[in-house]
Amino acid sequence: MLSNVRAVAFDLDNTLWDVEPVIARAEIRLHDWLRQNCPRITQRLSIEDMRAAREQLARQEPHNAHDFTYLRIAALARHARECGYEERVAERAFEVFFAARNELELFQDVRPALERLRVRYALATLSNGNADLALIGLAGSFEVSLNARQIGCAKPHPRCFERLAQELRLEPRQILYVGDDPLLDVRAARAVGLRTAWMNRRRGPWPSEVAAPDVTVADCAELAATLEAATPVTSGRASR
Repeated sequence: MLSNVRAVAFDLDNTLWDVEPVIARAEIRLHDWLRQNCPRITQRLSIEDMRAAREQLARQEPHNAHDFTYLRIAALARHARECGYEERVAERAFEVFFAARNELELFQDVRPALERLRVRYALATLSNGNADLALIGLAGSFEVSLNARQIGCAKPHPRCFERLAQELRLEPRQILYVGDDPLLDVRAARAVGLRTAWMNRRRGPWPSEVAAPDVTVADCAELAATLEAATPVTSGRASR
């Protein structure tokens, strides 16, 4: 029952913002910086080549495949070395990418809905990505923020959701996890005992082979309205 929920935890990419154009712009900015500062790299490698190199590195080092920051820096260091530059240039190049990666626009429904939800729930995030909520301006909205790099594995690994429950000091059944991916978010969270909400911003069909989520919503405003109806309160946030 949603009336038992004490915390709402969110995926980030494609749940609170549209990530594909953000990453595309960040990679263009990185490539432009490399063209100006390490031109031999861009003479040899396109953006697509660099993406393929990171994917290859993830296959070669499966124990690091969850860590997008490591993969990008390590791949950049390899490109620098192979093109006759010092490997330390990778750190500066990553800073350029990372700054652009965190220049993004939230979906318009996000901030108002978070303010509504904070009245009733502890709020948290759990992401496979490496977005920086402080740079984005959202850090103050959440009591707990976790990502795959911190945990040492990525969703759908159960340890991600177990760590989330530990940090919130709640039973899994007291947490509603909200995400856009039916497998990585909904099915994986439910397997650990969390309640689940599918953020279906693209109005797509639910995969028939996967058990349905507890809630399906089109945006955060609908999520807030659904939870307000399920857990009416007269004053203050629901106690943990």
